[in-house]
Amino acid sequence: MKRLCLAAVSLIALMAAPALAQQTPTIDQNSVTAHIGFLAGEELQGRGSATRDEAIAAAYVAAQFRLAGLTSAPTMDGYLQRAPVIKTTASGAATLTIGDLTVTQGDDLQILSGATRSAFGATVLAPADPAEMPTGDVILIAPPEGPGFQALVGAAARKGAKMIVLRRTAALADIAAHNGTRTSVRLTDTPERSGTVIVLASPEAFDRMASAGGEAAFDPGQSTIENGFTTNAIGWLQGTNPDAGVLMVSAHLDHIGVRPDGVVMYGANDDASGTVAVIELAGALAASGPHERSIMFVAYGAEEVGLLGSRYFVEHPPVPLEEIAANLEIEMIGDQDPQLPAGVMMMTGFERSNFGQALKDRGALVGPDPYPEQNFFQRSDNYALALRGIVAHTVSGWATIPTYHTPEDTIENLNIAFMTNAIQSLVEPLKAMADGAFTPEWAEGGRPEPR
Repeated sequence: MKRLCLAAVSLIALMAAPALAQQTPTIDQNSVTAHIGFLAGEELQGRGSATRDEAIAAAYVAAQFRLAGLTSAPTMDGYLQRAPVIKTTASGAATLTIGDLTVTQGDDLQILSGATRSAFGATVLAPADPAEMPTGDVILIAPPEGPGFQALVGAAARKGAKMIVLRRTAALADIAAHNGTRTSVRLTDTPERSGTVIVLASPEAFDRMASAGGEAAFDPGQSTIENGFTTNAIGWLQGTNPDAGVLMVSAHLDHIGVRPDGVVMYGANDDASGTVAVIELAGALAASGPHERSIMFVAYGAEEVGLLGSRYFVEHPPVPLEEIAANLEIEMIGDQDPQLPAGVMMMTGFERSNFGQALKDRGALVGPDPYPEQNFFQRSDNYALALRGIVAHTVSGWATIPTYHTPEDTIENLNIAFMTNAIQSLVEPLKAMADGAFTPEWAEGGRPEPR
């Protein structure tokens, strides 16, 4: 009888072993590689915001949600949330007139910002010192070589300049060559953006303008306007307790796409890596469920052109926003910042709430943001939710990575092993959040004020 009991216990243990192992699913590096290979591959051409390539990426994410066993979110009849947008493409034939001198967009005139907006007013020649920036409608600035022009532009904008004319430097020429005249995108139900027009003049043209002085007028020419849409992919994992609130895991699936000069910006790290993390965590948490809290997985579109996907999401949420207990945004986890401890990701606004510490206490490889002066907390999709009172933060492997917004942000430059381990470290902590009674809260003064 004793032997029979031991045999029975052994059999039960063997039968239970797969179920126990299933409670902590393993993130498979081959799966990570396969997903990143498609999202950041040649076929999707960098998943430009509000493009067909972005829509294909969203459909792919939605298919992975379905395969993982997720359903559509409440109030949705599918996995895709399409946000209508207006896309405006500048004429490429803008002109700038100062006094009797007129230059046309091309070698002598390039547009850095505001390519579709007109501007006019009296010109003021400013010194190359932000502290001595004068007030004026149109400010002409000859910046020094190097990155110092940002402070000058910022100072002029704060002085209320309608237009800033910069004398071209090597650094500015490089920016202009890469940017070209990009199509601007806005949500259909939002007004056209205002702001300072910033143009770049060749040294010869700038010197002639500065000598001419007088009134200036910038004519952007006739823009092309078309309707379109950006796409959010949303999956839902139903919890057992409808009163426990919703845990949300998100990333943005778009990138810059094809530059005006024809160069493809693949965005493997930014943010195909985060999108893969959302896909993998959806599969892992579905496999280890059911959980007490429902979990919503979101991959936003059009982050690169003004956080449009997340802004639309908070205006059209599939569930009431007050039901969302916390949001973890995942962005740029394709490599490790050498400033951080080995294997660790930074969390933006770590000190603003107890969410990061709670994840860390449960095994997540996260720590404080070493670059608070960069204001990364406000620069990702988490911020739209944080402004609505939801405890929402972004984790990143290397926010200041040298490949950021360059053609070198490719699959070949990812650290897939780090990325896989980073995702793995989030599985148990998120499972604990979904199963436990802990609800993240803002620290005193941590919640951002609505604008």
